[in-house]
Amino acid sequence: MDVRLLGCVEMHTSVGQVSLHTSVRRFLASLAWRPGGFVPDEVMIERQWATDIPQHPRQALYTYAARLRRALDGDGSHPRKLTLVRRRGGYLLDVERDSVDLHRFRDLSRLAKCAAHRGDNTMALRLFDDALALWRGEPLSDLNTDWAEATRISIQREHRAVMIGRAEAGLRGGRHEEYLPDLYQLSADHPEDERVAGFLMLSLYRSGRQDEALSCFTHIRSRLVRQLGDEPGTMLQNLYFQILRRDPGLNHTQGLPVAH
Repeated sequence: MDVRLLGCVEMHTSVGQVSLHTSVRRFLASLAWRPGGFVPDEVMIERQWATDIPQHPRQALYTYAARLRRALDGDGSHPRKLTLVRRRGGYLLDVERDSVDLHRFRDLSRLAKCAAHRGDNTMALRLFDDALALWRGEPLSDLNTDWAEATRISIQREHRAVMIGRAEAGLRGGRHEEYLPDLYQLSADHPEDERVAGFLMLSLYRSGRQDEALSCFTHIRSRLVRQLGDEPGTMLQNLYFQILRRDPGLNHTQGLPVAH
């Protein structure tokens, strides 16, 4: 059984994707967010509707639960690895953590960060790549509730952290040119992020593109002054001057003079 939240909400079994109504997908996503965790009816109701709550919301939840159970039962041709449990006052999705793509993403990300911390950049990059390969688009992209939107923002922050972590591991491993496209995209998406700007500047410099690296600093400095009325932080300013004078220390792959 495979529950997917990193894109449209989907449920897959050994025989393929299971067709679920939108309301049942919302119900499933609310529980898969914390696999094995009890979710009270009140929380389920808030996640399902927020506004325009039906006259009998608990009865509606019972209906969605029944539909999900029928989908889980299928035709009986494959073993069930996911069970919907009703307990007094709420529901629980009894499923292995790695049956939900979001949690596989988080576990792989954690392992990648551990590998990077101990200096194994090759392993870190492999694990970061495996984590990012699970993404199929915007998380919960077919759900439009307030809860789904807040959850999307939270997961997208995790995605951003993994993208930055992968770029950093790439820099430490001497693969600065390979991850330039990712850094350009991150810089476009987060134009005021000094850490991203620093990694992009360093990647460009190590790729023999000093002028572009200096232009990156000029661009983010202009934006920060205009938007926030403030100069870039000390670490980014120091990096700018190191690039300006072609500091030999910037070529050491293990040295990343960028604030974390």
